[in-house]
Amino acid sequence: MTKTLRTAACLLAAAVAVTANASAAVADDHAEVQQVLDQAVADGMPGAMADVRDGRGSWFGTAGVADTDTGRKRRQQEYFRAGSTTKTFVAVVVLKLAAEGRLSLDDTVDKWLPGVVKGNGHDGSKITIRQLLNQTSGIFPYTSDEGLATKQWSTAFLKGRFDSYRPEQLVKVAMANPPSFAPGKGWGYSNTNYTLAGMIIEKVTGRSYAEEITRHIIRPLGLRKTYLPGEEPKLRKPHARHYVKFLVGEDTTTPYDLTDMNASWAGAAGSIVSTMSDLHTFYRAVLSGRLLPPAQQKEMFTTVSTKGVQWIDNTAYGLGVFSQKLSCGVTVWGNGGRIHGSWTYAMGTRDGKHMLVTNINGDWGNPISILTKEMEAEMCPPSSR
Repeated sequence: MTKTLRTAACLLAAAVAVTANASAAVADDHAEVQQVLDQAVADGMPGAMADVRDGRGSWFGTAGVADTDTGRKRRQQEYFRAGSTTKTFVAVVVLKLAAEGRLSLDDTVDKWLPGVVKGNGHDGSKITIRQLLNQTSGIFPYTSDEGLATKQWSTAFLKGRFDSYRPEQLVKVAMANPPSFAPGKGWGYSNTNYTLAGMIIEKVTGRSYAEEITRHIIRPLGLRKTYLPGEEPKLRKPHARHYVKFLVGEDTTTPYDLTDMNASWAGAAGSIVSTMSDLHTFYRAVLSGRLLPPAQQKEMFTTVSTKGVQWIDNTAYGLGVFSQKLSCGVTVWGNGGRIHGSWTYAMGTRDGKHMLVTNINGDWGNPISILTKEMEAEMCPPSSR
């Protein structure tokens, strides 16, 4: 071997060693996140995966399976139903319309949807668009209606999983119940708020909220694997199976495969389908201010407390995003979502430079505890853990 070849070989070996050491260091850095994933599966979840991106690079971890029948492992490029992360997309579109002067956050619901919010104490003339987006409207959540909840969260859903729902139909279900509180006098998570926001987008633009999300967000950011399924029941491939244990009724212990379903009942409140990579791209853009002008960015991250309400502990809610203060004192930002058989969290530092996106393809037990533990394992300084 010539001297030149020996030198080249040495340099190549050194480069390989550096790369291997760097990969090992990154893996060690995220070992505690992997432990949380492993424990979630040990405790009964079908599968879990997490994707971390920061200034040093990226890391992907997985545990369990995508399919309990075949034993197929979860994969980074999988599609999954991302639930209420949909709300962030809807809020961005509304804020963009506000920036264009096509609506104001101080507009009442009645200005755009006259007579839609009324009955049993509801009054759309006293509720603003801002109150819809930050969940202070007091409007009853249609998902808490006793009749609809039984259809959605008991074995009755096995027969009704392909039923279609119109937004107006869901709002009527909400109006059949009294408000949770007077507008602006409390905080309460209500999917009805975002159903109405989607309807307002359509009234203002003449196009559906799905078309506006595509026009304002999906195309500009190049989110090639994010879409609104409408009434399409099947997920695009590849995807994990989505497993459900129902909350009410006689059978609350059997896991059912509900991967295929019509998610129109979730609509603008929670029907979006996405991937790890696309959610990273989207939330980095949201957190960094890439999508909105400064005035609307400030509105989005102006929060109200959720203290005293049965929701995620130590959080404050903005417009389609929330902050969560971890036990070590670090605060993360983003959103999460639950829909049949799927829990998703997409949270990170306020500048979006350090993000963790995670998904669990089972919806029982206490997924919020798992997701929070992942965040603490990743975001808290080692000395505090």
